[in-house]
Amino acid sequence: MEDGFFNLKSLREQVYEYLKIQLNEGKLEHGAFLNLNAISAEMGISKTPLRDALFQLEAEGFVTIYPRRGVKVNVLTLEKIRNIYQILGGLEGAVFVEVAVKFHKKDIDRMENLNEDMKTALDRNDFNLFYSKNLDFHNAYLDLSENTDLLRTVRILKERLYEFPRTKGFLKEWEMVSTGEHDQLIDNLRRGDFNGAADYIRDVHWSFSVQERFIRKYYFGLATQPVGR
Repeated sequence: MEDGFFNLKSLREQVYEYLKIQLNEGKLEHGAFLNLNAISAEMGISKTPLRDALFQLEAEGFVTIYPRRGVKVNVLTLEKIRNIYQILGGLEGAVFVEVAVKFHKKDIDRMENLNEDMKTALDRNDFNLFYSKNLDFHNAYLDLSENTDLLRTVRILKERLYEFPRTKGFLKEWEMVSTGEHDQLIDNLRRGDFNGAADYIRDVHWSFSVQERFIRKYYFGLATQPVGR
């Protein structure tokens, strides 16, 4: 570990960020138990800040701590994805209603420009550009919310979907459908129909049943089969 690595933030925060990077890069494998001794030795730290960081990761759903057994990296299952989609749909829909009074034409124009950037990224097969513009598109309205607890939950859940580890590649059919859904959201907003936008983000864009065929292909390479209800 480089000198000064822990100088700017608390040791717990730096250990937490280090472990998140390992998750993002796929170095901590799904379903595997962590070698805490090896992590402590690699970072040159005691078990206390490592334990504190793991408590935070468990609270956010990234790992599970089993007493006397160890710490296991959670698997992103189809059932878990369904639950995350339901929560995200409800929360992002609530934001549209919350921010209706402060939404301006410039915000809608920005969303439209970002969606066009996403389409350009698809044409160029530029996954990194598409990924960043997609997050920016959603943040264009999320950032107008003053509900910091809601925003933190949305951020963590999206990290579970997109950064666990970071998937690097398209399911182009899905991305094309997604930009079309963004167009529909923009149309609702231009008409001042924020309740309609809330319904659409919840019942279509973040609907597991609507998106299931793509989710199965993207995450698991599976054909569509109903998830047990």
